Amino acid sequence: MSETKPESMTSQAYDKIRSEIILCRLKPNDKLIIADLCDTFKVSLGAVREALSRLTSEGLVISIPRKGFRVADLSQEELIDLTDTRIKIELMCIENSIANGDLKWESGIVSALFELSKTPIEDAVNSKYISPDWTSAHKRFHESLVAACDSKCLLTIRENLYSQSERYRQASVPLDVKERDIIGEHSKIADAALEHNVKKTQDELERHLHKTTSILIKAYAENGMF
Repeated sequence: MSETKPESMTSQAYDKIRSEIILCRLKPNDKLIIADLCDTFKVSLGAVREALSRLTSEGLVISIPRKGFRVADLSQEELIDLTDTRIKIELMCIENSIANGDLKWESGIVSALFELSKTPIEDAVNSKYISPDWTSAHKRFHESLVAACDSKCLLTIRENLYSQSERYRQASVPLDVKERDIIGEHSKIADAALEHNVKKTQDELERHLHKTTSILIKAYAENGMF
């Protein structure tokens, strides 16, 4: 039986811990006990330490001298900063993507929007929360918009910012999804992109992201979390 290479084990640990943080299964401020993470994910001590170091550099984990690691907290200030920064990067990615966009890119947007429109947004168990299937379809739609962007650096930064933003949506906070036309917002973004209208697409996307942040801030405040 072949042994798992150290770098492969580190990648496994990183991917699994990061996913648990983004999905808020590891909640904000949770203490991260290295031995427990090793047992849970069946990886080595060194792999977990390296994974936590990488996650610290991304801002998802906090390293406290002589106390270990904790999942980074959520705050209104960070959410606003995250949104403003994400918008800047998203607008750069979409401009690049539209410039390079071809028929395959356009078809991807149409397909992703159709999937999103047909996926129920409310969770089947608790209608106050967004369903995991809709969350996945939503991610694929936004990825389709920038699929033709040829800058790996921009896309890497964008993915990190998207994931950090997703953590705020995944936290256990009821969201009033009825107060906005979500599919209408995404349709406007898609239509503008398919017209190859950079300014219009950027404006619709920026408006959409700001509205999401406003709703999140309101929900967190109402639940005493901000």
